[in-house]
Amino acid sequence: MHASFIIRRLLSVIPVVFIITFATFFLMQLLPGGPLAAYENNPEISQQDIQRLRHEMGLDRPIHVQYFSWLKNFIRGDWGYSFTTKRPVFTEIWERLPNTIYLTGISLLVSLLIAIPAGIISATRQYSIFDHITTTLTYIGRSMPVYYSGLLLIIIFSIWLRWLPSGGMHTLGKEFSIVDSLRHLFLPVLSLSTLIAAKYVRFLRTSMLEVIHQDYIRTAAAKGLKNRVIIYKHAFRNAAIPLVTVVAIDLPVLFAGALFTETIYSWPGMGRLFVDSATRFDYSVVMGIVAAIAFLVVISNLLADIVYAILDPRITYS
Repeated sequence: MHASFIIRRLLSVIPVVFIITFATFFLMQLLPGGPLAAYENNPEISQQDIQRLRHEMGLDRPIHVQYFSWLKNFIRGDWGYSFTTKRPVFTEIWERLPNTIYLTGISLLVSLLIAIPAGIISATRQYSIFDHITTTLTYIGRSMPVYYSGLLLIIIFSIWLRWLPSGGMHTLGKEFSIVDSLRHLFLPVLSLSTLIAAKYVRFLRTSMLEVIHQDYIRTAAAKGLKNRVIIYKHAFRNAAIPLVTVVAIDLPVLFAGALFTETIYSWPGMGRLFVDSATRFDYSVVMGIVAAIAFLVVISNLLADIVYAILDPRITYS
């Protein structure tokens, strides 16, 4: 892979981030309400006070002026301050980011550990009992969104059985322990990984079925290679390329999509921060999260291209 290709892809971050952030900024300004909506119905605050606050926050300037002012500061590393907490946006995001990485990273790992063997076995034993059971479970997993499965799991494990906590990262007022942390982690990971694993199993099964019927697989079998070597060294290596595409696309989606999981389970991550900031019209925090996710999309796609070249040497980039 040429270094010029990597440089071009990194430079592509600039227009992508610009378009996404400008569209987000413009749409948020068109929404009814705003950061000062909570003060408008307060009889103790006059219209003059509201106008003064609007001017101090720069909300009385034209939209394009506000955006380019934000963009200039963002490039310099100044992500602004939260309208609600008055804290730096970068600090707000940085404090929540490890929690989201912790949740989504483990969920992705669990999903792959389930999906890869299940997808391979389901494809190599097509129409077997295992294949039918796996296919049924994946359809069920794909048909249940996180906000439904999350509430269902809370009702079963937290309310009925009282085995697991219904939310948070740890028990308040209790010293940190690995067991307590894992108990709080179990339900969010189960909700998120069930949906992801079901998707990956379907992709890998379909890809494996296409690969194992190729001529080079028959040639490898005719040479007397062991079935395990044929499946895992030759077939899976090529069948994994579509899965890499899906995983690369899902990486930023997991960060953004975890908002349902984090909201349901009161998980203090970026997803919940995004929802809270959006409902409070905290433009600065929302813009910081959107820009970070846009950058992550480009980087994850670049990583996918690199993995392509590793898995299949025939793939070249000029």
